[in-house]
Amino acid sequence: MYITSSSFNADYALCVRFGMFEFLSNRAKDENGRLDSTRGMLCGLGAGVMEAVLVVCPMETIKVKFIHDQSSANPQYKGFFHGVREIIRSQGLRGTYQGLTATVLKQGSNQAIRFFVMTSLKNWYKGDEQNKTINPIITGVFGATAGAASVFGNTPLDVIKTRMQGLEAHKYKSTLDCALKIFKYEGLAAFYKGTVPRLGRVCLDVAIVFIIYEEVVKALNVVWKTE
Repeated sequence: MYITSSSFNADYALCVRFGMFEFLSNRAKDENGRLDSTRGMLCGLGAGVMEAVLVVCPMETIKVKFIHDQSSANPQYKGFFHGVREIIRSQGLRGTYQGLTATVLKQGSNQAIRFFVMTSLKNWYKGDEQNKTINPIITGVFGATAGAASVFGNTPLDVIKTRMQGLEAHKYKSTLDCALKIFKYEGLAAFYKGTVPRLGRVCLDVAIVFIIYEEVVKALNVVWKTE
């Protein structure tokens, strides 16, 4: 049940992210239909923030609480729906939005980096030919590059976000306090825990997602102008 729910919300997050990016980018392009790198970054930032608020923060908070609960000596949650009900009953709706600031910073910067890199590479590849098509393999390479950049660029924010959403989030007064305590007691290396395994997963994931996104946009352009 929990896996199914997580998969659904991952799909919903992608819809929100790319839907918002399309909405913003279609209004940010110049008269020639070109989206420059800076505007691509800002559109990605907007998409990431919207994704964080509507999907990522509540679902990530619940997921982290479940992981911590199941690894404890006396688990409290009997299942997904029971766990969500207990979280809301004891902490209110606010309990599903722990670490909102950290999540917005993480998700916003994540998508800003990815779309900045992706837009930059696409503009470089197309040059003055904005209608030039990009082979899916090239798109995949560009996507993997964008994914790698986002991993190195915002893994520290991901670490902070996870701490702020856990069952021990009460230890921290704020996102800044969390960052300072991690640095003080665990050192700079703590901000990059899990970078290598995350790098492989994210590069593949982002490459596939961008290939699907670009191919869907191409198909839609045949019947419905999106550019």
